[in-house]
Amino acid sequence: MRERMFALTTPEEVNVFISENPTCAIFKAGTCHKTMQGWGNIESYLSQRPDVPVGVIRVVESRPASNHVAEITGIVHQSPQIIVFRDQQAKFDLDNWNITKENLEPNLEQHLPPVAGEVVAAEKRTSLDPYKNLMDKYIAGSISEQQFQWTYLEMFRNDANLRSQDEFSLLDSLFGNPDDHHIHAGAIVQLEMQQQEIGAVAPLLERVQELRQQMNAL
Repeated sequence: MRERMFALTTPEEVNVFISENPTCAIFKAGTCHKTMQGWGNIESYLSQRPDVPVGVIRVVESRPASNHVAEITGIVHQSPQIIVFRDQQAKFDLDNWNITKENLEPNLEQHLPPVAGEVVAAEKRTSLDPYKNLMDKYIAGSISEQQFQWTYLEMFRNDANLRSQDEFSLLDSLFGNPDDHHIHAGAIVQLEMQQQEIGAVAPLLERVQELRQQMNAL
């Protein structure tokens, strides 16, 4: 899926995306666990349709783009929300807990072309590169353990919702996370300190080195 996901941050990018892709979807991503669940359901279906690009709007950071979608479609903004377009016209939308496989399947079958078209691809990217770069800095000693912890966890909190389950599990494995898909950096850092004090976990540097090696193998 990631090879055909397009970040939409401005109204202009929304217009270009819809006009250049006769069949496409826009997903408005929030920060709560509803987004993760909804995206998982969307991914499970659209993974079979490599001809359908998905524009992703992070509504907190890109509110103008989100508002523009509401203006041109007349669909009241929700988060999370998926809207499917054919020939620049919104055909259906689902919001919040209604983004289920049971609701997606009949709507997508009705509004997507019955035969898949050409495969769509966004600019090729390695989505784990920011984490790799951060780990390399920490391993090399150019940033402190505290800097690494907060930067890693804030980065993870901001993009966890749209990661595949495999990527999420890999990144989540570095720290003990008591709240599943809710990434609360302060609580996780405090738990890390407590576990280190009683020797319940290996030193963070060792765990980072091990995770970095796992990423190299991907």
